[in-house]
Amino acid sequence: MDTIIVLDFGSQYTQLIARKIRELNIYCEIHPYNKIPALTSDVKGVVFSGSPYSCNAPDAPVPEMSGIKGKLPLLAVCYGAQYLAKYGGGSVQQSKVREYGRANLQFIDNGNPLMKDVPAGSQVWMSHGDTIERLPDNYRVICSTDSVKYAGYQIEGEETYAIQFHPEVHHSVDGLTILKNFVVGICGCAQSWTPESFIETTVAELRAKVGGDKVVLGLSGGVDSTVAAVLLNRAIGHQLHCIFVDNGLLRKNEFEGVLESYRDMGLNVKGVDAKDRFYSVLAGVTDPEKKRKAIGKTFIDVFDAEAKMITDAKWLGQGTIYPDVIESSSVKGPSQTIKSHHNVGGLPDYMKLQLVEPLRSLFKDEVRRVGRQLGIKNELIGRHPFPGPGLAIRILSDVTPEKVHILQEVDDIFIQGLRDNGLYDQVWQAGCMLLPVQSVGVMGDERTYESVVALRAVESVDGMTADWCHLPYDFLAKVSNDIINRVKGVNRVVYDISSKPPATIEWE
Repeated sequence: MDTIIVLDFGSQYTQLIARKIRELNIYCEIHPYNKIPALTSDVKGVVFSGSPYSCNAPDAPVPEMSGIKGKLPLLAVCYGAQYLAKYGGGSVQQSKVREYGRANLQFIDNGNPLMKDVPAGSQVWMSHGDTIERLPDNYRVICSTDSVKYAGYQIEGEETYAIQFHPEVHHSVDGLTILKNFVVGICGCAQSWTPESFIETTVAELRAKVGGDKVVLGLSGGVDSTVAAVLLNRAIGHQLHCIFVDNGLLRKNEFEGVLESYRDMGLNVKGVDAKDRFYSVLAGVTDPEKKRKAIGKTFIDVFDAEAKMITDAKWLGQGTIYPDVIESSSVKGPSQTIKSHHNVGGLPDYMKLQLVEPLRSLFKDEVRRVGRQLGIKNELIGRHPFPGPGLAIRILSDVTPEKVHILQEVDDIFIQGLRDNGLYDQVWQAGCMLLPVQSVGVMGDERTYESVVALRAVESVDGMTADWCHLPYDFLAKVSNDIINRVKGVNRVVYDISSKPPATIEWE
C-alpha cells in the first residue's frame, strides 16, 4: 500500500496533515521526527510538520535526513521549511512582525508541480514567529505573499518542496489542492485507501493473525468498540466473545437498548450487571484521576472474571484508534497525561492475553466510514463519543446512585431534545455535568436550594479541537425548562460556551 510518512516536530496541526492526506484516499502515518520508521518501498514521500520551536533554538528538533532528502519526495511545512533553509546555508530570523493568520499568495509559479491549479491571490494560513530572510543559491521561490517573499520554494535538482504556511488548515483555501499535488502528482500515490479496501485487508489480516483462537472483546456501546467487534465478527465469527459491562454510569436505558442492538447484529455478546460493584469503589471518591483509576481497575477485574469463563481465549480485542496511539508518544517521549482512559498500554500482565486492535490505524471519522460500509445502523455509528468512565466524570463530586439517576434524567432530556429538533447530527458531542454547587431558587411559593447542571455541546471533527455549538436560544430555553420541571433536585441550568483549547470537552 502506497504510504506517506508525516514526521511530527510537535505542531498542533500534525494530525490535520495526516487526516487531509487520508481524505485523498492515501494511507498516511505519523511518527516522531526522532523515531523515523524503516523507509520501505511502500513509502512514496515524507512530510515535515510545523513545530512550536524556532529552528535557531538550542533545543530545536533536528531530523536525520540522510535517507530522505534527495532520495524521496519531501514536503516541509512551516518549521520544516525554515529548518531546510537554514540547513542549506540560508538565514532564518525572528520576524519583525509576527506572521500569524490569513495571507494571500500574490506570486505563484504555476509551472511548479506543487503549485499546479492554485489561483493567484489564494488565501493561506500563516502561523510562525520566525521567517526566512535568505535562501541558499539552489533554492527556487515558488510562491510569495506581500510580506513573506519566501512563502514556498523548491530545491533545484530534488523533489524537495517547502512552504511557510499551513495547507492542512481550513483557512488555507487551496491547501488540499497543494497536498494532492504533492502526494498524487509528485509522489505518485494511488488513491486506493478506502473503507472497502481497509475492510478487505483487515479481515484477511485478522484471520491470519487469530487463526482458530478465541477473542474476548469488551463492548462499551461506543462507535470504536462496535466497529471493532463487527470487523472481528466478519473475520472470525463465533470465535469472538463480546462482554458488555453495565457499570451503572451509562446513559438512561443504554445498557438494555444497546445490548439488544448488538444481539440483533448477530454478535456473540454477554451482558454483565456490575452497577453495585462500581458504586461501591466510587463511594466518597472526588478526585477525577482517582475516579478513572477506580473505574478502570474495577472494569478489568469484572472483565477478567468473565473472560476466564471463556475457555482457551487467547486474544483481547480493543477499539484502540489512531489518536490514542499518537497521544501515547510524542517528539519528546511519552506525552503528558491529561486523562488516563486511553486503551493503549492498559492491559495488566495477569490477564495473559495478546492484543488485537483492528482500528489502531484509523481516525474517528474513518472509523465511522468503515462502520457504515460494514452496514452498522446509524443509531450506533452516528452516536456521539461518550467518555470511558461514563457519567462518573460528569458528576463533579463523589458518585452516588442518586446523583447518577439525576444526571441520567437530565442527560436524557437534553439528548432526546437534540434528536427531536434535528440538532443531534450537527453536534460532535453533547452531555451534561452535575456541578458540586447548589443555588437558591423559587418554585411556586417555596424557596429551593438544589443542584446546578451545565449543558455542553461542541462541534469538532476528531475531538482534538472543538468549538461550542451555537444552539438556538428557544431550544435551550425549552430544555432548561423541561429539566427544572421534570428532574427533582435541579433548579438551575447553565450552558458552557468554552472552546477547546483552552477548555477540554469534558470538565474532569
